[in-house]
Amino acid sequence: MENAGSKPHLVLLSSPGLGHLIPVLELGKRLVTLFSFDVTVFVVASHSSPSETRVLQSAMTPKLVEVVELPPVDISGLIGPGTAVVAQLCVMMREIRPIFRSAIYALKIRPSAVIVDFFGSESLVIAKELGIPMFVYFPCNAWFVALTTYVPILDKVVQGQYIDQTEPFLIPGCRPIRPEDVVDPMIDRSDQQYLEYVHMGVEIPKCDGILVNIWEDLQSTTIGAFRDSDLLGQVVKVPVFTVGPFTRTIESPSTRLQIYNWLDKQPKVSVVYVSFGSGGTLSLDQMTELAWALERSQQRFIWVVRPPTIKGRDGSFFTMGNGGDDMSIYLPEGFLTRTKEVGLVMPHWSPQSDILSHPSVGAFLSHSGWNSVLESITNGVPMIVWPLYAEQRLNATLLVEELGIAIRSKTLPSREVIGREEIENLIRTILVDEEGAKIRNRVKELKLSGEKALSKGGSSRNALSQVAQQCQTSWERLKAKA
Repeated sequence: MENAGSKPHLVLLSSPGLGHLIPVLELGKRLVTLFSFDVTVFVVASHSSPSETRVLQSAMTPKLVEVVELPPVDISGLIGPGTAVVAQLCVMMREIRPIFRSAIYALKIRPSAVIVDFFGSESLVIAKELGIPMFVYFPCNAWFVALTTYVPILDKVVQGQYIDQTEPFLIPGCRPIRPEDVVDPMIDRSDQQYLEYVHMGVEIPKCDGILVNIWEDLQSTTIGAFRDSDLLGQVVKVPVFTVGPFTRTIESPSTRLQIYNWLDKQPKVSVVYVSFGSGGTLSLDQMTELAWALERSQQRFIWVVRPPTIKGRDGSFFTMGNGGDDMSIYLPEGFLTRTKEVGLVMPHWSPQSDILSHPSVGAFLSHSGWNSVLESITNGVPMIVWPLYAEQRLNATLLVEELGIAIRSKTLPSREVIGREEIENLIRTILVDEEGAKIRNRVKELKLSGEKALSKGGSSRNALSQVAQQCQTSWERLKAKA
């Protein structure tokens, strides 16, 4: 590294997966456009999906941030065939540290700060070596941040498996968390991913600040608990900055024209958009029930269809099913023909942010991943939540019971197949019934609240300015030493 440069240069690190890559890139872009910083985003390479490749390409044109893919690391000798996703990501991010360190030291300009997503918390030691501020970025909601940083305490006081407990877990600043809503790493305490998750909870508070992809008014009680030394402030003694909502930029690919031509012909607030994120799949039985529900509801729909999962009832990040674009193989016979006037079925992928921004879209049947949640809120679209894996059950409870902007099935989709009658009722409730109209009004209120937070003088703009000031101070110190 030559010097501190003519302005602060920030290094961001994203773990694999769109759920982390998109918000990290959007954070980087915001730091460039608002504060004129130079930003380099390091991305840990994985077996990139077409969606990941598309996002990376769009990030490079126009070039607001420099994007560098770190070479993949071989972790085959450190994991087994059944190693869970969180454990794989933690091991991968731990093993990438030497490569990440070398990449930072190879930069021409000395970085003024390092920001990593929460899977990269062990790389904070590199920022310490350089004597610069180190931040952890959670592209999630504040309940998840609270649970992650509080789990080392739960580990000491809870006896037996979390999912076998009869009482909810009390975490300061949060509603009691039911055993069935715990995140995937907490399902089995003997699993490697649980040990990694507890370790993560210990490491993260060692940073200089935590960034969360929400805004103050969305979860003011939980954020307040982080600032109270008698509550979560006992555990997390560094500032927590609410800097969101950051959502992906409108994509406008070639497929947008076809979709918009169809959407333009539909009445306002009449279409349910169905998508389970970049890594979510359903069992064949569940896909069949969903297909029949969409047909029976007689409501307009756009459905992003992926081949059914091979194992288990629902799919997750690294366990997507295989198959081509011939959707008739795994959809009910005649479904595509019978619904061609009211439905648009898309294989594998769709420009989600474009679709949700269209006035014809009135509901989003979603896996409740946080990126999708924010895209739905910022476009004023209410949700039917369908949690599959990771922290999605926690998200779903927040959306339904705390924020009141979503509805869900009576039982968890991960526990049993949800029947066509119940799904049909959910679709009609959100699109047709009075209850759906009330939920839609609540989402619109949150949409305006989020816009205000990002505007000049808003809570998120001010919080990001505080982070930027720390980076500026670090740059001035480095420049003085040069």
